Amino acid sequence: MSKVSMDLIQKLRDKTGLGMMDCKKALVAADGDINKAIEELRKRGAAVASKRAGKDTAEGLVHSYIHPGSNLGVLIEINCETDFVARLDDVRNFAQDMCMQIAALKPSFLAPEDVDPAFLEKEKEILKEQLAASGKPEKIIDQIIAGKVNKIYSEICLLKQSYVKDDKKSVEDVIQELIARTGENIKIKNFARLEIGAE
Repeated sequence: MSKVSMDLIQKLRDKTGLGMMDCKKALVAADGDINKAIEELRKRGAAVASKRAGKDTAEGLVHSYIHPGSNLGVLIEINCETDFVARLDDVRNFAQDMCMQIAALKPSFLAPEDVDPAFLEKEKEILKEQLAASGKPEKIIDQIIAGKVNKIYSEICLLKQSYVKDDKKSVEDVIQELIARTGENIKIKNFARLEIGAE
């Protein structure tokens, strides 16, 4: 199949936010199957992201969000390679979406490597005791704990959380898609969430 309809291309654009030609190429390669085309674009996005991973991210922006009522606020620092990309609507919208994500899902850390090892060990200990008490064999306990630790990461680490606008993607996936669209390395450097009355 070499021809794909404009409607199909537009549909893929709406779903991915990528350019017309990228969407057309992916649809042609996927014989007009929109799900295969999305998968193809994801793989391409991951390839672009890995190529850009070592690039210096000395530019960027700090974005803020104050929830109506002024009892909750979020600040986020997003880094990229050039000032030009930092000013793109795509990047600013991403910063706003991430502020909303942080406001709603309250991550404590950016990535798994930032999690306090003492906190993690304590969680593992509690899980181990619970599983041992339920009579699970030792070799299965370690596998279950590894799965539970990943679940903890998906709750407390921003990059591992499900994206609030599309729970089939993680925040990491969304960043890779943004890297593919902009052609630059983009990172969340830091964030802070302040809420009146929260500990």
